[in-house]
Amino acid sequence: MIVSRRTERIGEQLRAEIARILREEAADPRIRLVTLTRVDVSPDLARADVLWSTMDSADPAIHESVERGLESAAGFVRRRLARDLSLRRTPEIHFRHDPSFELGGQTLALLQSLRDDTLE
Repeated sequence: MIVSRRTERIGEQLRAEIARILREEAADPRIRLVTLTRVDVSPDLARADVLWSTMDSADPAIHESVERGLESAAGFVRRRLARDLSLRRTPEIHFRHDPSFELGGQTLALLQSLRDDTLE
């Protein structure tokens, strides 16, 4: 997907505002410890894919719970964005898990074990 400077700027604005909404206004305890890593906005601003991660990366049950919480909050978040931001069109919000933190942690652990093996 081609990302223009405008969609990149809007994506960052959406990420900051969605993070604020989830932190300050959302009441669902399942989504309290979520980190929004990136927001990809379609060129026509009709869709925003919000990538998220949690610190509890090892437990799939936590991921499922967070995902259900975010899905249920999507409409609420979109209404708040429409109210708070001056966009001509408020994009449809879709939350997707971003595994990059977990994969990075696994890669670092693997490198550490390789290093430890070579030092022995």
